[in-house]
Amino acid sequence: MSEDNNQLSVLQEVYSPRQVARIVDEIGVRKAALPVFQTYTLAILAGAFIAFGSMFFTVVMTGESGSFGLHRLAGGVAFSLGLILVVVGGAELFTGNNLIIMAWADRKIGTLGLLRNWVVVYLGNFVGALGCAVLVKYAGVMALSGGAVGETAVAIAKAKISLPFLEAFLRGLLCNALVCLAVWMSFAAHSVTGKILAVVFPVAAFVALGFEHSIANMYMIPVAMLLDGGGDITVSAFIGNLIPVTLGNIVGGGGFVALVYWLIYGADPERGA
Repeated sequence: MSEDNNQLSVLQEVYSPRQVARIVDEIGVRKAALPVFQTYTLAILAGAFIAFGSMFFTVVMTGESGSFGLHRLAGGVAFSLGLILVVVGGAELFTGNNLIIMAWADRKIGTLGLLRNWVVVYLGNFVGALGCAVLVKYAGVMALSGGAVGETAVAIAKAKISLPFLEAFLRGLLCNALVCLAVWMSFAAHSVTGKILAVVFPVAAFVALGFEHSIANMYMIPVAMLLDGGGDITVSAFIGNLIPVTLGNIVGGGGFVALVYWLIYGADPERGA
C-alpha cells in the first residue's frame, strides 16, 4: 500500500500536458491584460537576465576546454542561467511569450492584445540587453583573460552576422521550439528544482547546436560592436541578423509549440481535467 502511495505522490509532482495547456492558456490571457508599464519593466529585467546568461556563456566558451561537444555543452548549461532567472525570478521574455498564441487561437485574447504584448516586451528586452552590453563593456569584463573574453565575444557576433537569411531564420525557429518547450515543461513542475531542471537541458541543447535566440543576440552583437568599433559588426549587420532570427523565433515557438498543442487540446472541452 505504501508503495502505491509513493507512486501516486511521484505522479502528482508534475502537471499533465493537458493541464499545462490550460495553464499556458490562462497565463497568456493574464500577460495580454498586464498594464504596459509593468509589462515593459518586467521585459527590461528579462533582457538583462538573458544578457547575464550570454555573459556567462561567453566566458565559458573562452579558451580550450576539452572536446568540441563538451565545450559547447558547458557553454549551453552556462547560458541556461538566463532562462532560469526569467522562469524562477519572474520576467517577460519575448521568445517565451510566443506561447501566448495559444490564448489567441482560443479567442480569449484579440490580435491587438497579442501584438501589444509582443511589441512592448520586445522593446523592453532590447533595452535590458543593450543596457547590460554597455555596463559589461565599461566594467572591463571583456578584458578578462588578457582580453580573450572580448575576442570570443567579437568572434561569436561575427559568426552570427555572417549567417544567410534562411539559415538565420531556421536556426531561430529551432531555437525557440526548444525554448518554448523549456518554458512549457517548467509549468509542469511544482518545485523550483523541477523548474530549473526543465529549463536546463532544452536550453543547453539549443546553444550547443548553434541555434539563434533573438534576445540573446540583442546583447551579443551590440557588446561586440562596442569592442569592434568601426569593424564588420555594424548596425545594419545587426538588424540583418535580428529580423530573420526574430521571425524564426515566432514561427518556432508560436507555431511549432503553441499552435501544435492547441490543435491537440484546444478543441477538447475537457482540456482542464
